[in-house]
Amino acid sequence: MIGGKSLNSLVLYILVVLYSCPLRFCTSRDNITSNLVIKDPETIVSKGQNFKLGFFSPVNNSRRYVGIWYNHNVSEPTLVWVANRDKALNDSSGTVMINEDGNIVVMNGDKEILWSSNVKNTKMNTSAQLLDSGNLVLRESSSGHIIWETFKYPFDSLLTRMKLSHSINVVEKATTSCGNGTCGPFGICNSDNSPICSCLKGFDPLNQGQWEAGNWTSGCVRRTQLDCERNNGTSSGSIKDRFLKLETIKVPDYGDRQPGNESECEGLCLKNCTCIAYAHDVGIGCLFWTGSLINIQKFSAGSDLFIRLENSEFGHKKDFKLVIIIMVITALIAISIIIFFSWKWMAKQRGKTISSEHGEVRLSDSVDVSLGDDMSNVSIEELPLFKFEMLVNATDNFHDGNKLGKGGFGPVYKGLANGREIAIKRLSRTSTQGTKEFMNEVALISKLQHRNLVRLLGCCVEKGEKMLVYEYMPNKSLDAHLFDQSQEILDWRLRFSIIEGIARGLLYLHRDSRLRIVHRDLKPSNILLDNDWNPKISDFGMARIFGGNQDHASTVRVVGTYGYMAPEYAMEGRFSERSDVFSFGVLMLEIVSGRRNTSFYKHESSLSLLGYAWKLWNEDDVVALIDARILSTNTSYRAEIIRCIHIGLLCVQELPKDRPNISSVLSMLRSEIVELPEPKQTAFAEKWSRSHTGTGSSQQSQKSSCSLNNVTLTVVDAR
Repeated sequence: MIGGKSLNSLVLYILVVLYSCPLRFCTSRDNITSNLVIKDPETIVSKGQNFKLGFFSPVNNSRRYVGIWYNHNVSEPTLVWVANRDKALNDSSGTVMINEDGNIVVMNGDKEILWSSNVKNTKMNTSAQLLDSGNLVLRESSSGHIIWETFKYPFDSLLTRMKLSHSINVVEKATTSCGNGTCGPFGICNSDNSPICSCLKGFDPLNQGQWEAGNWTSGCVRRTQLDCERNNGTSSGSIKDRFLKLETIKVPDYGDRQPGNESECEGLCLKNCTCIAYAHDVGIGCLFWTGSLINIQKFSAGSDLFIRLENSEFGHKKDFKLVIIIMVITALIAISIIIFFSWKWMAKQRGKTISSEHGEVRLSDSVDVSLGDDMSNVSIEELPLFKFEMLVNATDNFHDGNKLGKGGFGPVYKGLANGREIAIKRLSRTSTQGTKEFMNEVALISKLQHRNLVRLLGCCVEKGEKMLVYEYMPNKSLDAHLFDQSQEILDWRLRFSIIEGIARGLLYLHRDSRLRIVHRDLKPSNILLDNDWNPKISDFGMARIFGGNQDHASTVRVVGTYGYMAPEYAMEGRFSERSDVFSFGVLMLEIVSGRRNTSFYKHESSLSLLGYAWKLWNEDDVVALIDARILSTNTSYRAEIIRCIHIGLLCVQELPKDRPNISSVLSMLRSEIVELPEPKQTAFAEKWSRSHTGTGSSQQSQKSSCSLNNVTLTVVDAR
């Protein structure tokens, strides 16, 4: 029998225990069953009190997660596994339970499943248990067989006996010398080393004094800023950041997961400027880290971690193959320079043999000041000089049978010199024009090299003669094939290739050559065709050089060919790159239609080709403009031909600002610019008479003959 005093003491003890430990918290258990549910903020603890499972919130964050952590640190748990990291709870209504399908699930207050162990086809009586190793296992109750465990689905931390990707056994050193965050941000801990902490490669201690004193918690800072950060977060191919591989590492905490193979992980991280490290595991995929890297440890076995560093942190090893290549290239350059100056000296010596009657011809003697100071220093002796006798023999004394054509400059002959076919343009002695153009062409084309520009081989200035020697074009000029019914018909694929080649040549003149050139006389007779039908722009006698910041110029001496001159040039003497674009547009419409722009002048008050094309465009009957000879052979190119007419109309707009530049034209031709703007009314679209053409007249524009170099030179006084 218990005395009254003893009974009172026992009742008081029971009341104290019940008061201090509510019923649902008093049972320290390590399992979850269909009848035992964990509600926030309840937890379960492993049998040996090493690990705890329950609800937690990260620092400065009110969202709730379910995880496993070490039981030794209550204030700031060291997490080893998190369930619902992708779907956090917004309040404390969450529960962890065994679902009716046998899986462990995390639910919110609305019974929505935020996470599941996702074992397929369980439909059995199961229970979960938190083991003293930190492994949460799901067992089939009757047999005790484990059907799911967290150790097969790790996140950021590696624990003793954990199998990473079912194959890598990781044996962790004791959680005493390399505790959580011992080495601070960007520090790495190795319990076999002394001291145990060191900075990652490319990083230095934040506080050197504390570091030397054995206090490493302040961590390390990056020595060289990432190239990505210097470029304001750009992820283009020019970024020079690289990744340093660290082997057998306990990876940092709180990495973000994303599916992907090992090669994809690096690319994904490199594209994201905030990504500073990545790892890969077959069972997990890609893991990415941003911000600071905390709790990195070196193990005898573990994962590979890749740290992002600026390229210079990797150092530069001598590449002897590269050294050899550089030496060879340097030697070749030196030899080339020696050969060049030797050739120039020999050319100068040959130039001195020119008759004293004519003396040395320099650009400063004849060329316009508008060509600039650089051109006034160019001498003809910079070109190979052909002997007059050689050219006489090559052309059979300039026999009429070798004459290819004639223009305002003079006749053009075919010749054969040293087994090579050449074309010789001979300045007419009786012509009042040509000296200026001769020197202009010497100055310009000798400095230009492009597959779509005719190549100048040399010149001759002897015995009162001035001649230019070119490579011979066996397929003559473009006008011969467009307008001469007796010549071979050019199919559409060849015509389109010619259009594109002319555009490439113009792009080189306008943008890519070391001199910015405006041709000023682009027309079919100045487009020569080589043996492979490649177009080559010729006749640079009227071309002009633009300065670096110059976008247009004016002249009182308008030269060119009516029908191809832009209105601002023909009427006001103003020319620019857009003037060449206008001429190119006329040329495109001629190539498509097979008709000369000037062919419409035969009837008084008739439309020009531009006006005719504009009329058909507005009537939605632009097919009528297409050369019947190409449309009848193949109709599959009709859409491409119509697109070229569209581009041609854009090029012949009245105002220069409404015309595209030649770079845009090329993009349109290649369909890199898919949507084309609607053209406005073209220049010269109205019916006109000859009085609209100005006070001067063309020497050749009325003629229909075709030639290799049918030079048409027009001089018009500016209004």
